[in-house]
Amino acid sequence: MSHKEGRTKEQIREHYEVEKELASRLKNAPREERRSLYTSLYDELMARVPHHPRLTAPKRSPAEREREIQFQVDLLRDFLNSDSVFLEIGPGDCALSHAVAKLVKHVYAVDVSDAAVRGKIHPDNCTFAISDGVSIPVPQESVDVAYSYQLMEHLHPDDAVEQLTNIRMALKPGGVYLCITPNRLSGPHDVSKYFDPVATGMHLHEYTVGELVKLFKQAGFDVQNVYVFSKGKSLPLPIIVLRLIEGFLEILPYRLRHKLATAKPWKVLLQTMVVARKISLD
Repeated sequence: MSHKEGRTKEQIREHYEVEKELASRLKNAPREERRSLYTSLYDELMARVPHHPRLTAPKRSPAEREREIQFQVDLLRDFLNSDSVFLEIGPGDCALSHAVAKLVKHVYAVDVSDAAVRGKIHPDNCTFAISDGVSIPVPQESVDVAYSYQLMEHLHPDDAVEQLTNIRMALKPGGVYLCITPNRLSGPHDVSKYFDPVATGMHLHEYTVGELVKLFKQAGFDVQNVYVFSKGKSLPLPIIVLRLIEGFLEILPYRLRHKLATAKPWKVLLQTMVVARKISLD
C-alpha cells in the first residue's frame, strides 16, 4: 500500500526501525565515541535505507532553493552588517553561508562532514571547518552572529550544553546565537512521528522554547525574546508569551495537544527562532 510520502508502509516501518536502532547506539555511546558516531551513523542510515527521503525526494528547483535561502538571509539581515563575522553551524551545502558572505566581513561554516561541499569553491571570505559535532573550531571571541537551522535536535542531550558553551566562546561579548529547531510540542518531527508520541529516531531530543532557554542560560547566554515567522516575515515576541502558550499546550492530552500544535495559529507560533546573547558569567 502506498503512503503519502511516496513509500510503502513497510518501507516507512523499515526506516523507523533502522533509525531507532542507530539513535539508540548514539544515545548509549560514551562521550568520546559519540564524536565519530555523529558522522558514521548518518552514513550508515543512508546505506541501510536506500528509500530514505533525502535520497529519493525530487530535488527542489533552483527557484525553490533560492527562495528558501533568501528567506533565511532575510531573517538574518537585521543582525548583520558589512563588518560582521558570521558563523553557521551545520551549513550543509553552504548555500546560505555563501549568500551571507556577500553581506559580511567573514563567514565560518562548521560541519561534521565535508561531503556536501566537496569540489565546491568557497568565497575568499568564507572558511569551512570540520567539527566532531560539539567543538566549534574557530578563533575564540571572533564571531558576531552564530546561526543554526534544524541542528539542535540531532545532538545528544548530554552534548547540548557543551556545544552551546563552545558557541558562546566563539562569540564576541554581546554576540548573538540565532537558533531554529523543531518544537517538541508539535512533534515528533523525525520518522518516529508515525509511531511514537516522542521522537525516538535521529532527532535525539526535541525541545520546547522553555527548555532551550534553560540550556542557553546554563551555557551563559541571555534570552530575551524569540522570533516567530510565516510567509517570509518575522516578528519578535517576548519569551513569556511563548512560555505561556507552551504551558497551556503541555497540560493537554497528547492527541489534543498534537492536533492544536500542528494547526494554525499554534503551528505558526511554535515555529520560532530563539535569539540568545552572550553575557558575562561573572
